[in-house]
Amino acid sequence: MMGNKILIVTAVEAERDAVLRGLEGDERFVVIAGGVGPAIIAASTATALTTAAGSYRLVISAGIGGGFDGQADIGDIVVSTGITAADLGAETPDGERFLSVDELGFGSARVAVDEGLAHRLTEALLTADMRACAGQALTVSTATGSAEQAARLAARVPGAASEGMEGYGVAAAAQLAGVPVLELRAISNRVGPRDKSAWRIGEALGRLAQAVSVLKEVF
Repeated sequence: MMGNKILIVTAVEAERDAVLRGLEGDERFVVIAGGVGPAIIAASTATALTTAAGSYRLVISAGIGGGFDGQADIGDIVVSTGITAADLGAETPDGERFLSVDELGFGSARVAVDEGLAHRLTEALLTADMRACAGQALTVSTATGSAEQAARLAARVPGAASEGMEGYGVAAAAQLAGVPVLELRAISNRVGPRDKSAWRIGEALGRLAQAVSVLKEVF
């Protein structure tokens, strides 16, 4: 039997603090900073879910991240319609193709979400005059640093809107625990060449806090 709380998992403390600002003490939510990368955050999420087994009805991976050109701009909020480990797989011997673990027959690099719930949250964000969209959330172990890799990822996962390093880890742990999951990303930079002068981390953290304040009303 599922509980009535929602677990929100961020990578770092700055993201956790932004989420807490948006929640304003709402006790329906539990927020943890689980670490950077899919492995450590999967372990952190699994530990939280096991420690409070049966307490949660939803897990949300939340933070800042990159936005794909034509899908999400800096300052936008992306709500996941699916969560994919975009670089989990193997290259073909000639190096010209990428094969996902799905194609290799070793499981799946994708975790499904409740798309109806994702679109409901997106509509609530838009109603609150926030720039938001629903799209595919990509998880990578190495952040994209070139336009060429950004194009490869966008072609690999149609509808790719955001890039982060933790979503799939959170989603895999939630899936194993039988708890629904969503990913929420405030866009701080474009996916592609790493131009730090163009990053808007402070703005994105502020947007994340605003989005979480809307989250309270939806759930």
